[in-house]
Amino acid sequence: MINYASREINCKIVYYGPGLGGKTTNLEYVYDKVAPETRGKLISLATETERTLFFDFLPVDLGTIRGFKTRFHLYTVPGQVYYNASRKLILKGVDGVVFVADSQTERYDANIESMHNLYDNLGDQGLDPRQMPFVIQLNKRDLPNSRAVEELKRSLNPTAVPSFEAVATRGTGVFDTLKAVSKKVIKQLG
Repeated sequence: MINYASREINCKIVYYGPGLGGKTTNLEYVYDKVAPETRGKLISLATETERTLFFDFLPVDLGTIRGFKTRFHLYTVPGQVYYNASRKLILKGVDGVVFVADSQTERYDANIESMHNLYDNLGDQGLDPRQMPFVIQLNKRDLPNSRAVEELKRSLNPTAVPSFEAVATRGTGVFDTLKAVSKKVIKQLG
C-alpha cells in the first residue's frame, strides 16, 4: 500500500506458525528494541485462547524506494488451526511471511500442519510462497528436546528458502529473521 501524502510504502509482514511457537515473542522483542520514535502502537486482539498482535514501525536503515520511506506492519496469526478464518483475513495483502517453527520434538506435527495450512491459505489468495518474500525461523533452539536442524529443514523447507535458528525469548535470531524478510520485500518492490 502506498501513502502518497506521507511518501510511505506500507509493507505487511505476517508471522505464521503453530500455537505457542514464538510468533508473539518475536514481535514483542522487536517492539521492545525498536526506537520508540520509529514505531507505532503494539495492538493485541485477544480471544479466549489466543492473541493476535500487530504493530508497525518505520525502519531507518533500509533507505527509500523512489523517494518513499518504507513502513513495515508486522502481524502474527492465531496459532490454533480452528482460527483459520482469522488467519486468512490477516494474510490478505501480505507482502512477506515469516514461518516460526517450534523446534520441540512434540511440536513437530503441529509445525507440519501449520505449514500446510499456510500454503493452502496463500494458495486461496493466488499467492505462491516460492514466489514471494518468505523465510523460516527455527525457534526454541535452546531447549533440550529440540529436533535436529537438518531434519526440520528437510520437512519444513524443501524449497530451501532462507532459514534462521532462533531463541526468541533471548532475541537470538529475531532481527536476522526480520532483516532477511524485509530485504526480500524491499527487493520485490524495487
